[in-house]
Amino acid sequence: MKKYLCEFLGTCVLVLFGCGVAVVSNGNLVATALAFGLSIVAVAYTIGKASGCHVNPAVTFAMWVDKRISTKDFIGYVIAQVLGAIAGSGLLTLIINSTSSIDKLTLGANTFGELSASGITMLGALIVEIILTFVFVLSVLGVTRDEKKENVAPIVIGLSLVLVHLLGIGFTGTSVNPARSLAPAIFMGGEYLEQVWVFIVGPLVGAAFASLAIFFIDLEEEPKVISAESEIVSAREIKEIKEDPKEEKKITDKEPRKNGTRKPKTQKTTAKKRTNN
Repeated sequence: MKKYLCEFLGTCVLVLFGCGVAVVSNGNLVATALAFGLSIVAVAYTIGKASGCHVNPAVTFAMWVDKRISTKDFIGYVIAQVLGAIAGSGLLTLIINSTSSIDKLTLGANTFGELSASGITMLGALIVEIILTFVFVLSVLGVTRDEKKENVAPIVIGLSLVLVHLLGIGFTGTSVNPARSLAPAIFMGGEYLEQVWVFIVGPLVGAAFASLAIFFIDLEEEPKVISAESEIVSAREIKEIKEDPKEEKKITDKEPRKNGTRKPKTQKTTAKKRTNN
């Protein structure tokens, strides 16, 4: 339950601050991109060890396809993320309605067509979201596969989110996160809710492509060394030998005979044969 609560909190913070800065800054490109990226960095260092800090159904879907989480966790994470996003949009709406100088605009909702400042078509918006999500999720999957990069992973993921926002804001407002798109659309209603399917399908398709691509990227190739007899032995086997001397015999047995000859018999064995004769 703790990890689901963490996903709820993380997504709430992401939507509140990311969409909040978009509203307050009137959609300023750099400010909005940094707000989303920095939000990820902040919550990742806070809840990362508890839940992995997905805070995005597309990331959770990719992790599920990559078999890093169970189906139960996949469902629990997505529900927590959607509820967290709704809570974030709700808090943002409450704050904006308490002011007299800030217009809620679209609450940071993602749009296309006439609702979009760029006038991008539905197909164009779908393609943009697939590409942006593919790049973002691929970076998430890549950096989290190596435990040695655990300390820098939040920064890499945050900067990746900033990157895709810098390109996508001018087209669709940048979703790459179905929960982040669904929540503002619910509060805006009408055409915003009718268009939100693009920003759910697009990120999920992009995440699926990223999951498939990661199988073709060998990020865990083990270093190998060459023995004196030119036999390749993996670094893992060498490590096991150091930890357990018994493993040394297994490796020794694999070594080829020099010049195809057998090892000389020991003096003990020779003496035994003489006795028998």
